[in-house]
Order: sequence, then structure tokens, then C-alpha cells
Amino acid sequence: MTKVELYKSRVFVTIIHLFALGQFAYGLFYNKFEIQRSYKLETSINRRLVPDGVVQKAKFLTYWSLIIQTVYYVISLINDFVGTNEVAPKRLPTIRKVKDYIMASLAFPVALNVGITFWSLYAIDRELVLPRVLDPVFPSWLNHVLHTNIVVFMILELFTSFRAYPKRSKGLAGLSAFLLCYLVWVHIIKYYSGFWVYPVLGVLQLPQRIIFFIALFIFTQCLYLFGEFMNNIVWEKELKLAQRKVK
Repeated sequence: MTKVELYKSRVFVTIIHLFALGQFAYGLFYNKFEIQRSYKLETSINRRLVPDGVVQKAKFLTYWSLIIQTVYYVISLINDFVGTNEVAPKRLPTIRKVKDYIMASLAFPVALNVGITFWSLYAIDRELVLPRVLDPVFPSWLNHVLHTNIVVFMILELFTSFRAYPKRSKGLAGLSAFLLCYLVWVHIIKYYSGFWVYPVLGVLQLPQRIIFFIALFIFTQCLYLFGEFMNNIVWEKELKLAQRKVK
């Protein structure tokens, strides 16, 4: 079955969306209720790195990414049932417009940012992102849901479900606003708690941190452009068809 046939198969796409939503929703549930076991540990570093409150978990970009993925697949399922996955429908439902924008500006670039950044730092020194002391309370399967599967399902989504990318300026504006808000949030947490959200920030000097933040910002913007580029390649024929119908 070709990719063109896949997006036409509502059952196939819906199954993918259900499976993705199920694991990400369970990941949120596990984060909220099961990892409270970490509070039984005596060391303060465990209580700081694996907090049990939703507000405290919101310190981490990984948690925001998980929320974005969950919201995206909820919207995708709604679109599967009441919207459309057609290339160029006569009338584009609002839910489809929202789905396409979230995928392009947030879900895809943020997921790849989290996955690539996490595993790169993990390969250099895992203590910077996931200290071994947390292994008893942070199962490996959850680690892969948070840092691996989000990328896998975004790539799968790219090939199985058609979407129209928004105007580049609008897409990058939405992504930039999200990144800037999170950057401010990280510094607010540091100001009030005295701790950096990620241990790696504590080992960097101010000039290095500035370069680090700028590099991640540019890197994530590039991931948006990469997603747009791949979308144009994968769905080239369908996009040309859509343009002809609009004319």
C-alpha cells in the first residue's frame, strides 16, 4: 500500500492515532501517579529531578513535548471522525487547520528537538540529563516513550497522514513564541529555586549558556524547515494536485 493510499484509509490512520494517543496519555498518567514513588527516596536530588506535581514536572521541555503530542493526537482523532484527511477538500474544516498547524509548528520540531538533544547529551554523559540514581524510579520504557517514540510517531505521521504546512512566517512565529516562553520559564525557575532545570546548564559558564540557548533555538528552527522540506518531498504529487484544484 502506497503512502497515497494510506492517508485515504481512515481506518489505518485512525489506528495509528489511537495507538500513539494511548501510549502518550499513559505516559502522562504514569508521570503523574506512579513516579510519586521517587518521594520515598531519601536524597534531595531525586525529589528535585523527579517531582510529583504537575507544576513541577512542567519544568522540563520533555513534559511539555509529551503534552503537545497528546493534544496533537487527540485533535488528530477528532479530525479522523468529524474532519477530513483529503488532500484538497472543497471546504477545509477548522479542526483540520488546527491539526496541520500544531503538527508543523510544534509537534514535529519540538519532538525532534527533545529526542535528538536528549540522546546526544546522553551519549556524551548521561548524568547531565538522566542520572543513574533515578533508574529505580524512572523505567527505561518511559524514557523511550518520552525521548524515542515521540520522534518515531512523528516520522510515521509524516509518511501516513497528509497535512498542508502553514505559511512559513506563521509556522516559525508559533514555534519561536513557544521556545521563548520556555526559555523565560527556565530562568524563572532558576531565579526562585536556585537550581537549573537541567544539570548540564550548571556546568556551563554564562557565555557558554548563551551560545547553548542560541544554538538550540536555531537548531529547532532548522527542524521546522526540515519538516517542511520532508513534507514537500513525501507529498509532492499530492501538493501539486492540491494547487491545481485551488486554481
